[in-house]
This record gives sequence, C-alpha cells and structure tokens, in this order.
Amino acid sequence: MDLRYTESERAFRAEIRAWLAEHVPSKPLKSFDTEEGFAEHRAWERTLYSGRWSMVTWPRELGGRGCSLVEWLIFEEEYWRAGAPLRVNQNGVFLLGPTLMDVGTPEQQARFLPRIASGEDIWAQAWSEPGAGSDMAAIRCSARLEGDHYVVNGQKIWSTRAVWADCAFGLFRSDPMSSRHHGLSFLLTPLDAPGITVRPIRQLNGQTGFAEIFFDDVRIPVANRLGQEGAGWQVAMATAGFERGLMLRSPARFQETARALVALYRERQAQGKADPALAEQVARGWMDAEAYALSTYATVSRLQKGGHIGPESSTNKVFWSELDIRLHDTAQRLAGPLAELTAGAPLALEHGRWLEGYMFAQSGPIYAGTNEIQRNIVAERMLGMPRT
Repeated sequence: MDLRYTESERAFRAEIRAWLAEHVPSKPLKSFDTEEGFAEHRAWERTLYSGRWSMVTWPRELGGRGCSLVEWLIFEEEYWRAGAPLRVNQNGVFLLGPTLMDVGTPEQQARFLPRIASGEDIWAQAWSEPGAGSDMAAIRCSARLEGDHYVVNGQKIWSTRAVWADCAFGLFRSDPMSSRHHGLSFLLTPLDAPGITVRPIRQLNGQTGFAEIFFDDVRIPVANRLGQEGAGWQVAMATAGFERGLMLRSPARFQETARALVALYRERQAQGKADPALAEQVARGWMDAEAYALSTYATVSRLQKGGHIGPESSTNKVFWSELDIRLHDTAQRLAGPLAELTAGAPLALEHGRWLEGYMFAQSGPIYAGTNEIQRNIVAERMLGMPRT
C-alpha cells in the first residue's frame, strides 16, 4: 500500500478545504434530535448537495462526483477538521446508498439516490423489534405479498432518525413459514404511508433520536423491495458491512476527537490541572485513532482491487466503538468537575462537547449490532471456533 497521495488527490483536498472554509456554518447547528435542529441539518444537506459534496463516491448522474474511496477518506478528513455539522442523513448516505449501488436495480438507483444526495429524503433504520434487537434473524414483523404490494403488520423499535425522517428501510418476514435468516425481504417505505404510526423515544440526554414504528396493514409496493423475494438477509448483511466496516464511522471522526483530546490535555497541563497519569491514555487514544485510519486505508486498498468487506467488519465495529468510549472517558477524567457541565453552563468545556460525546459514546457498543454479537461473529467466522 502506497501511503503517498497523488497530485490529483492533493488538489482534491485543497478544493474541499476551500469549499468548507466558505460554507461551514460559523455557529454550531442545534441537535438534529430536535425538530428545529433536524430542519437546520436538512438545510445543510442541501448546501452540501449544491457543491456536489453530499456523497463524493456516487456517480455524477446520481448526485455525486465519481470519486474513489481514497478521495472519500480525504473528504472525511477535511470535513471533520473543519468542524462541519453531523450528517442527519447518514443512514441514507452511508448505509442505504451503498446498498442501492450494490444490489438496487438501475430504476431504483435513479429513483432514490438523487433524493438521498439532495436531502429531499431523510432515511431512518427499521431493523430492531421488541423481541429482535441485535439478533435480526428473530424478526417477526410480517410482509404478506398481495399482488404488486406487501401488506406489512408489526412493530419496529430503536429506529434511528425516525421521528422526523421521510422514509425507512428494514427487514420484514415475507414468508410466514420461514425461520431465522430465511424468508426475509428488504423493503423501503415512506413514513407517511397510511397505517404507519411513529412514536418518539427519548435518549439519555432527553432528546428524541429514536422512535417506535407501528405498521397496521401498510401497503408497500413490490418495486420498493431491494434484492429478491425472501433474500433480504443477504441485502441486510451488505448494509451491515458498510455500517460496521467502512462508511458509518470514518476514521477522521476519531482522529479529530483524538486531536481535541491532546489539545485538552495540553490546556489543562498549562493550567496545572492535568493528572500526569492520564498522559499515557491520551497518547494511546491518539495512536489507536491513527491505527484505525491506517487499517481503513488498507481496507479501501483491498476494495479498490476487487475485494469485499467480510466478517472482519465486526472487528472494526468493536474497535471504533470502544475507542470512542476510551477517548471520551479520558477527556472526562481530564476535565474533572467541569466534565459534568452541559452546553448551557458558562464554564462548560467547549460548549459541553465532551459530556455530550461521552453520553453518545455509550451507545456505540450497542448500535450497529452489539459488541457481544460482533465477538461471536469474529469467533465463529474468522477464528473457526465452535458455537456454544
């Protein structure tokens, strides 16, 4: 793997850096887990689209720039360095979009991808159910085929962004006689369809980042199915691979957090308030973030040579989710009593950034498949260990 950037890649970096310097909002947007903040972030998605920066790897005719995965990593590095807003449509841009590229028909790609890129359609996940959390094979929400529609009944829970999103993607059991991984179909549905009820769920910080979705005889066109009838598990695993192994959490996110942690340590040290015992943890956090970046570049190199993301995506998910906790835990220890201050407090460090990040980091080992499940996948599919 050649770690030197080409001349065109350096020019690409300069272009995105200049554009972000001109367009990134001067003040942080409100949380997209509030109605007002959601609208502000949707407007930012449109601003990104106006410069064709919404998802740079997509073809130009579908709203992108036709860039390589290395250029996507460069974009992410500059995006996080500029302090640009979080992506309210990350489910659509980073998860559903690549899945559509992989298994969608040309008609589905032309229909959905430009609207994802422009922010016209914000997507929610509809994976988990009350009795099927990380074990998606236990899904019971039914999709009965009637002519050219599925009639869907059941409930989804912990649906990310569903409170104000426009659409949702998820798995549904289309064969009532099937079990586990078989007989599931991957369906796309508008959240304003007749028969759908969305109920918000409050998070640890009191905001509504999740929701329950209830389906009562909801009719979803067969044209909204990705992949073949009953083959939804394979489609979902492709989506999960993007989620755990590459797109959802780019290394730049953690590199920027690690840089901020180093700056926090130096600031507290200058004030005589840094515990010297934490220096090793700060250094370890920075090194681990850089190691994750190098690992991701290696994955991208393999993909560009025709390889695929396999079960090793589970190791990535465990690593970055636990790295996020360690980085924020170290910051909380450095901050001391100030760590407890929320964004509205006058003495809050960086507008409460570290406390908010710490609370969110706790969910990392749970979403995108719990780390316990990921360790089972590593043990069984990578190490060849027997099932217990």
